[in-house]
Amino acid sequence: MSYFVQGMDCASCVAKVERLVGGLPGTGEVSTSFTRQTLKVQLDETRTPRQTLEQHLRSLGYVPTLQGRETTPDTQHPHEHGHEHGDSHAPGHSQAAAAGPGRPWHQSPQGRLVVLSGAFLAAAWVLGFAAPALSTAAFVAATLLGVWPLARRAVASARLGDPFSINMLVSLAATGAVLIGQAAEGAVVVFFFAVGELLEGVAAGRARAGIQALAALAPKTALLLPDSADGTAPLAREVPAGTLRAGQTVQVNPGARVPADGTVLGGTSGVDDSPVTGESVPVVKSVGDGVFAGSINGDGVLTVRVDREASDTTIARITAMVEEAEASRAPTARFIDRFSRVYTPGVVLVSALVATVPPLLGGDWHSWLYRGISLLLIGCPCALILSVPAAITSGVSAGARRGLLIKGGAALESIGGVRTVAFDKTGTLTAGHPRVTDVHPVGGTREDVLRLAAAAEAGSSHPLARAVLHAARGLNVPATTDARALPGRAVTARLTGAEPDAGREVTVSSPGHTATLTDLAPDVQAQVTRLEAQGRTAVLVLLGEPGGRVAPEVRGVIGLRDELRPDAAPALAALHRLGVRTVMLTGDNGRTARAIADDLRRAGAPELEVHAALLPEDKLRLIRDLQARGAVAMIGDGINDAPALAQADVGVAMGGGTDVALETADAALLREQVSGVADLIALSRATMSNIRVNIAFALGLKAVFLITTLLGYTNLWMAVLADTGATAIVTANALRLLRWQPPARPRPQRSPTRRPRDHARPPPGS
Repeated sequence: MSYFVQGMDCASCVAKVERLVGGLPGTGEVSTSFTRQTLKVQLDETRTPRQTLEQHLRSLGYVPTLQGRETTPDTQHPHEHGHEHGDSHAPGHSQAAAAGPGRPWHQSPQGRLVVLSGAFLAAAWVLGFAAPALSTAAFVAATLLGVWPLARRAVASARLGDPFSINMLVSLAATGAVLIGQAAEGAVVVFFFAVGELLEGVAAGRARAGIQALAALAPKTALLLPDSADGTAPLAREVPAGTLRAGQTVQVNPGARVPADGTVLGGTSGVDDSPVTGESVPVVKSVGDGVFAGSINGDGVLTVRVDREASDTTIARITAMVEEAEASRAPTARFIDRFSRVYTPGVVLVSALVATVPPLLGGDWHSWLYRGISLLLIGCPCALILSVPAAITSGVSAGARRGLLIKGGAALESIGGVRTVAFDKTGTLTAGHPRVTDVHPVGGTREDVLRLAAAAEAGSSHPLARAVLHAARGLNVPATTDARALPGRAVTARLTGAEPDAGREVTVSSPGHTATLTDLAPDVQAQVTRLEAQGRTAVLVLLGEPGGRVAPEVRGVIGLRDELRPDAAPALAALHRLGVRTVMLTGDNGRTARAIADDLRRAGAPELEVHAALLPEDKLRLIRDLQARGAVAMIGDGINDAPALAQADVGVAMGGGTDVALETADAALLREQVSGVADLIALSRATMSNIRVNIAFALGLKAVFLITTLLGYTNLWMAVLADTGATAIVTANALRLLRWQPPARPRPQRSPTRRPRDHARPPPGS
């Protein structure tokens, strides 16, 4: 079952809900989403009835609504929440909802509490002049009004195993103030605390708004083009975008949003991808180009084939990945949470000692009780615990809006500390669109070589295969069966049909693997050497007998080349300025790899360490070796990059890469610009700097007020104002990250053309 949980508005709230629900009898898998404020749980209702689960959530101040009934998350506003920070704020905060759509803040539950307690406080203050005898009762009423929901939640938390919550600290402080005759200050305490909760709820909503706005970009309707059997132009009809299925065709009119991820079948238009990738310049899309759901069509009509359903679009995947990332908490956040579980009971103990020990030694009971109560408020860890998740959420949101998808706090914290960035070559430093430049037949024609190569490569999505198939368009490509691949080495298939060579095996192989199968004639070896010296990738086309009992014949040599990404050299230079070492890992041969490195250096990149002729397991081994010298980030886009991406301290996938690479990586570059790697590191360092400032400020302010409280200079309202003020300042500082911009860098130079690029048979995506 799935719930919308009003008030579950921060990572700490999520952790508390998971602990509560996971500890109930009969609960299975529990998953939560801070972004959507949802709880999904497998529940055995014979052991724990649904009503019991909901009652426990309500006792902590959360408002659960079973999805599919009454209100769903779609009817809620992202700001309808409040705040609980670990063992600090309890979800009463949670109800610190800023208002829903079109509603002002004072119509939320927490807003109404602030208005009501503020009115009682103002009335009590006025009575102090008009009827002093009644003002004390009014201050007591204002205090009790604010304390009651806090005390209820404090008791519920204690009953569920969390006795030292912020609700308990504030309840004790406000009640103690009333008992020692300081009702006015107790009323001010609970009022400021309620205001602080309301402000935190609004701030938390702002930090999440970017991701939720992204999820709302896809249009609700689409113009579906039905198949026309009679050859006439089909008429488009409007359908819900959520009903679209892969393979259907839609029409996208000028100015409309693309309803689903797909491929352009007809038309040419400039498309604004900035809602998805953050790229501000519209990209011209024509037949064969991919488009994203949520992108804005320019001035042309496009016909688009739907490739992904609504639940699997790029926008939906980004939202899902960010939601999953919430479970990946930053190490700093985990440390702060552990610290707070010791810190908060320590505050209670110190407060009790300050309130009792000096009077027992002859001090004034009233003064020391007052100071002990003030310490309860000074010690509230709100600002301290909020400092990390607020900054992390803002950093992840800022990155997502700029095409930098980061899967959680752990990845965001880690990438700023990398000392080495290892790049795959094909599709990362190069554009990943090689083309056939040379065909050298051996004992046949150019067309024969391309036909055989295309037969072996049929069905493959490898960049080299696509290049060969493109070059063989219009040729009579033989049918094959029993196709198989040796990653990083070769592809092989058996010819069938009416071919004269039917029954024989055709192989497209790297030069290194070919040398293990047959001896290369001197003229063939010379062709391979010449192509590789020019920076091209050389592959050989072989024809042999099944079983490999007889050495295959070499039928030809094909040369291919790829182009450097225009931003590759500036990206490497930017990383060098950040103090990061750069390494290229490729399955290509050494001569081609060095040619690429030379081109990069001529374009302005620093010296690049090159490791060539690597199989997937070699990349994995090299990543481990590099990790001995510090944290390593791996940048790749292919299936065979997945092991290295997983092994690296931080794996970064290019947005145009395979699903496997995207799922394995810790971050993704949606713009398909390698310059995003330096941006990721800069964003991480800015976030960690923000966190350090927040923690130092929170602890420093508490230290100052601790001293002034012990010396008798701090009163209750100053103590709670310091706590609320610190929380507001920490939150505001974290929200500055929402305006983060990548550092300016020089415009990319044109790729050098003197030496063409490569691709020797690497594993897919190498």
